[in-house]
Amino acid sequence: MALVAGVDSSTQSCKVVIRDAETGALVRSGRAAHPDGTEVDPGAWWDALGSAITEAGGLDDVAAVAVAGQQHGMVCLDEAGEVVRPALLWNDTRSAGAAEELVEELGDGEAGRRAWAEAVGSVPVASFTVTKLRWLARHEPENAARVAAVCLPHDWLTWRLGGATGLDALRTDRGDASGTGYWSPATGEYRIDLLERALGRAVAVPTVLGPAEVAGRLPSGALLGPGTGDNASAAFGVGAVAGDVVVSIGTSGTVFSVADTPAADSSGTVAGFADATGRFLPLVCTLNAARVLDAAAAMLGVGLDELAKLALSTPAGADGLVMVPYLEGERTPNRPLATGAVHGLTLRTSTPGHLARAAVEGMLCALADGLDALLAEGATANRIILVGGGARSEAVRRIAPEVFGCPVLVPEPGEYVADGAARQAAWVVQGGAEPPAWSAGESREYVGAGVPRIREQYARARDLILDRPTT
Repeated sequence: MALVAGVDSSTQSCKVVIRDAETGALVRSGRAAHPDGTEVDPGAWWDALGSAITEAGGLDDVAAVAVAGQQHGMVCLDEAGEVVRPALLWNDTRSAGAAEELVEELGDGEAGRRAWAEAVGSVPVASFTVTKLRWLARHEPENAARVAAVCLPHDWLTWRLGGATGLDALRTDRGDASGTGYWSPATGEYRIDLLERALGRAVAVPTVLGPAEVAGRLPSGALLGPGTGDNASAAFGVGAVAGDVVVSIGTSGTVFSVADTPAADSSGTVAGFADATGRFLPLVCTLNAARVLDAAAAMLGVGLDELAKLALSTPAGADGLVMVPYLEGERTPNRPLATGAVHGLTLRTSTPGHLARAAVEGMLCALADGLDALLAEGATANRIILVGGGARSEAVRRIAPEVFGCPVLVPEPGEYVADGAARQAAWVVQGGAEPPAWSAGESREYVGAGVPRIREQYARARDLILDRPTT
């Protein structure tokens, strides 16, 4: 039996799964933690990958490996291939001003946003790599002058796994490239002029490969897949097809669908990304998702299971208590300096159950706003698939249909990003026009009547929030 490996190098940890290339059956797995922070030395990812591979029993017997990684992170390399500075991650908002500058440079207001959407399918916000390059040029000109190539976290790990040293060996895929802000999903080409506008000069970028092209080889001879971004890999791992909407609750919250045509939302709410199969992945991202639950649990001094019980013990709408969960600023809506807030606090709502319920509902309402935006851009929602660490909460599963107003399908808990990477690795091994048809695991459907007042009271509270400095 041929084996393949899939890697998920996420914000918080690295996961490795080893699966049967033919059936997708899990054989073994491993994981290792990543350091906290919004900037990280890429060497920490490499060390974590090594530890996760060791825990997974090594890669000596696998036929192929593919790496999925957190999107947008800026990894800058000098001419010798050495990392210039710690990577700025997607959740680092210091480049918010740079994003505004770049948009305005292509036109005032709507004209600038439309120009960016038409150029690369998305309007830059602080998460995007292109804005981080502008920040680097403005604030660290000496480091900017050393940059010979820029790549993304998954690109760098793939490059290291292949033992390459030359910058011309850097490889990426459509899905991750589409989150840089200087590659167009519609044309399939880099916009080097936009990269140059951000950094002040052109530098080397990874070659963009097709979904099943070979990116290199391990020293053992195993093939390296092109890899992809974490959201594209999750869609691939869960088996999403056109008409599916995936809601992923991880460190960030994402709402995305598989589409046959590229998106170009000039409002900037919907990012027009590509997927891992040659199609497209219109996506809405929030900065605050599962960690909203972590924060609420910490405030109440309980674990996540107890938080879920408290939330489910309280009526829908939490008797008017609303949490706006902008705990780390926010990307959608674009309020990078905003802070969170609790509204409707009374003697009646001053209970652990009310706060727990408000935290779950607030997080889900922010994602429901993303779903609305996706549907407004023409997406079809034949079914909603709920995945990610936050989806393991029984409260999230049961309250989601009340907030979204429709049934929700929850697959068995799994490492869907790593699974998507493993499925891509199997595709590289097997070849062919279509990926391997791995059998889907068991899923459970959660249904419930929509409760409009949850969204209505959240919208009123959300609209009171303004950007404000966090220091």
